[in-house]
Amino acid sequence: MRLSQLFNLTLREAPADAEVASHQLLVRAGFIRQLAAGIFTIMPIGRISLTKIENIIREEINAIGGQEMSMPVVHPADIWKETQRWYQIGSEMGRFKDKNNRDMVLAMTHEEVVADIVRKDIRSYRQLPRLIYHIQTKWRDDPRPRAGLIRVREFTMKDSYTLDTDWEGLDRQYRNHYQAYFNIFHRCDLPVIAVKSDVGMMGGKMAHEYMYLTPIGEDTLILCDHCGYSANRQIALFKKTAPPVEDPLPVEKVATPQAKTIESLANFLNIPESKTAKAVFMVATIPNGDEEQDVFIFAVVRGDMEMNETKLANTLKAKELRPATEEEIIAVGAVPGYASPVGLKDIMVVVDDLIPQSPNLVAGANEEGYHLLNTNYGRDYQADLIADITAAQEGDGCIRCGSPIRSARGVEVGNIFKLGTRYSDAMGCTYLDKDGVEKPVIMGSYGIGSGRLMACIVEEHHDENGIIWPITVAPYQVHLVSLGTQTNPQIQAAADRLYDELIEAGFEVLYDDREESPGVKFMDADLIGNPIRITISERTLRNDSVELKRRDQSEKRLVRLEDLSGVISSEIKLLTEQIKGKVVEVPFEG
Repeated sequence: MRLSQLFNLTLREAPADAEVASHQLLVRAGFIRQLAAGIFTIMPIGRISLTKIENIIREEINAIGGQEMSMPVVHPADIWKETQRWYQIGSEMGRFKDKNNRDMVLAMTHEEVVADIVRKDIRSYRQLPRLIYHIQTKWRDDPRPRAGLIRVREFTMKDSYTLDTDWEGLDRQYRNHYQAYFNIFHRCDLPVIAVKSDVGMMGGKMAHEYMYLTPIGEDTLILCDHCGYSANRQIALFKKTAPPVEDPLPVEKVATPQAKTIESLANFLNIPESKTAKAVFMVATIPNGDEEQDVFIFAVVRGDMEMNETKLANTLKAKELRPATEEEIIAVGAVPGYASPVGLKDIMVVVDDLIPQSPNLVAGANEEGYHLLNTNYGRDYQADLIADITAAQEGDGCIRCGSPIRSARGVEVGNIFKLGTRYSDAMGCTYLDKDGVEKPVIMGSYGIGSGRLMACIVEEHHDENGIIWPITVAPYQVHLVSLGTQTNPQIQAAADRLYDELIEAGFEVLYDDREESPGVKFMDADLIGNPIRITISERTLRNDSVELKRRDQSEKRLVRLEDLSGVISSEIKLLTEQIKGKVVEVPFEG
């Protein structure tokens, strides 16, 4: 491709709202253009890299038995109502009515569509197992799109679905995907780890997320360097150390002026925060058949811990969870900053499972400026639910080995789910086994966002001058730059001839044939980031040579024209082999 003909414009400055490197560089290099918040056009040069990424995905999924298909972006709402997700998913779902006033859905994912196909087409165990997938547009109306392609509303995802007769079959397909996903990311030269995660709106029995560790990530991961335990903080377990046993002491009301926070309360009373009970007020939207209701939740955790909203939402089976307003808190008889469940009625109380083991805690008196000493669960108040609702923190004990855990930030680039019979039961997906007995199809679901993956590759591979594409996903292998063509027609002719020869030799070449200065051409070559730069000029031609520079290195060298094809082939092979060496078997962390 001649750069003069490419539908592409490089920019010297990034958009003001582009905060992360991948967003800045993909816009500046002409790979993407923003249409609206969280909605992007993939430009021609970006489409080339994205296609290479998606072809790597295809190859790895095909290698474990995948069959590619294409499912619709627009779904009738009826199938989402059958699984209850129409009622369980909030405003992120794109809902609209067609001209016949029927409820319709913009695809967030395709479990319902797959289940509808299965119940129509699968009859016998002889038709199983199967693995189907597609690479398709999705819509999730994220309220906070950010970071370019990393958090968007419209995106492209590979989602695959496994269909099995038993749980053992699902285990095999799940593990096949587990390794295939590592192969995909490693072939894209992106380091990732797999962590256990919340099943979320997907439902099911087990889930893993593939995380690219980076400070720009919105997910917090809990990791143990000693035993390898890893999990998203949303669901991470940790060892909770029960406090020493104490006899319950009498409740005593004390004045605590201006002590509205746990920190100020502990300082005022000269006690550790672990001797306090923290009140957290939430409103949960809980489905009830076709209806839903908002329920005020009074959650209690120990003062030295943080409440985990995901754990609380899962405990309540809540569709949505939000902080309660001050008016809502006052309406139930509690006083913000001085609240406890003691003496309150007709509210739902959820306590962390460490609270019943923690005697004589200081809690609010539900009166401005006062707290209660020595409150004890069971004697002074009861809960509707007792569950693990606290978040793991750096330094807590690992749930497996007890060693101190650490936290890290990450971006989720893929996920896999054991759905089990969640959708089969809801939509009547059954088959007849060898004995003619009707049984539910066992399902799995597996996703990778290709645009987010491309952005993360750029986050991992760039410098102050631009992108440094891995050879496997670079838009072009070679960036050919011609210098001095305006004043010397011989250089232009030689450059054109070299371009044709490289194309004929089978190389992917982007040829900068524009009438621009050397500085502009070199800056754009670094910005776009193709792996190998070839420069032809009057100086090089005097030596029957060109200048070769790899994007990931600072060294430049002259290569004779007669040797160029072989040298480029060797460089491409070397870069490719380096990436191949990273594709290794990864132990399954179940």
